[in-house]
Amino acid sequence: MPPPQAVINGNCDQRRTLVVIFLRGAADGLALVPPVTDDHYYRARPRLGILAKDAVKLDERFGLHPKLRPLESAWREGELAIVHACGTEDQTRSHFEAQDLMEHGGVVAGGWLGRYLRTRPSETRGALACVAVGKALPECLLGAPTVTVMQSLEEFAIAGRTPALGTQLEKLYGMERGQLGAAARDTFAALMRIEAMRTTKYRPDNGATYGRDEFSNGLSQLARLIKADVGLEAASIDLAGWDSHFAQQGQVEGLAGKLAEGLAAFRKDLGARMATTTVVVMTEFGRTVEENSAFGTDHGRGSTMFVLGGGVRGGRIHGEWRGLEPDVLEKRGVLEGYGDLPVLNNYRNVLAAVLARQVVGCGEVDMASVFPAFAVKPMKIFG
Repeated sequence: MPPPQAVINGNCDQRRTLVVIFLRGAADGLALVPPVTDDHYYRARPRLGILAKDAVKLDERFGLHPKLRPLESAWREGELAIVHACGTEDQTRSHFEAQDLMEHGGVVAGGWLGRYLRTRPSETRGALACVAVGKALPECLLGAPTVTVMQSLEEFAIAGRTPALGTQLEKLYGMERGQLGAAARDTFAALMRIEAMRTTKYRPDNGATYGRDEFSNGLSQLARLIKADVGLEAASIDLAGWDSHFAQQGQVEGLAGKLAEGLAAFRKDLGARMATTTVVVMTEFGRTVEENSAFGTDHGRGSTMFVLGGGVRGGRIHGEWRGLEPDVLEKRGVLEGYGDLPVLNNYRNVLAAVLARQVVGCGEVDMASVFPAFAVKPMKIFG
């Protein structure tokens, strides 16, 4: 059977943007999306279990953590889909190894998103085609044809915005031909566009209000770039701090609140542009089903992924789910206890569906080149 194909070329019907949010530290999917009708859940978590009366009801089995309530409207309006029992085949339960495997898309050089972007025709690449919000290039973008790493638009400048130097550099590269000259001209055009944006105070649309935290600020920067039509195809941003071995309740509440409030503001700000924007939220692995003696949970296996945006078959939990009965859970050698939520849905199959959505109406790309040595079966999370 031939490998799955997605469509791609440089003349798409609509330019689409993909935003990848990584929850670093292993977010607890059983806290974010608790199975509120499963008695095994409350037996395993007598102190940490999210009560059904407190959760935002999703369906007859699951609820949302109460701090994720700002995302309820996206769920009800069919723009938010969730995949549970999701993750990688990694068994180490090591943050570093699991993140590497997930961001690389397997045991392979380069990042999955970087390889995907390399399938894009060269004429679509610009200085702001791909942006990583943060201080360093994330592993998923290794090998991308072009990436701008920045914490804010204020950082995107040459030599402290010295006009004379900028003019001299523009003249110098203006004499270049070929790819170098084209890249230089595009960079200077992007600088001019960013400079124009910096001179005007940003006011989010549709009454959206972003928080003052770093994550919300990063999302507001991305919304601004999308609305400025600078050619943003893909963006990456992290929300770290999910390693909840101790006192998990307060830790998850704070982070879940930031995640939901930031995403709700981003969605409201973009308005109709969410039809051509997809947001994926992922984490390296989940937490143990059973709580520990320190009011926390330890490194586990399956967690959750969120997909938000246009075209998604939202308002439903996708993928396989078998419950939390002891014989379903993944045992951890001689360790006693409930075991771990197994990975029933591979994250690549979620990402493959997302990438296929990004290139609707364009040419072709072989998904095997994005996720080598993996039999991709894109999950049906888009209509």
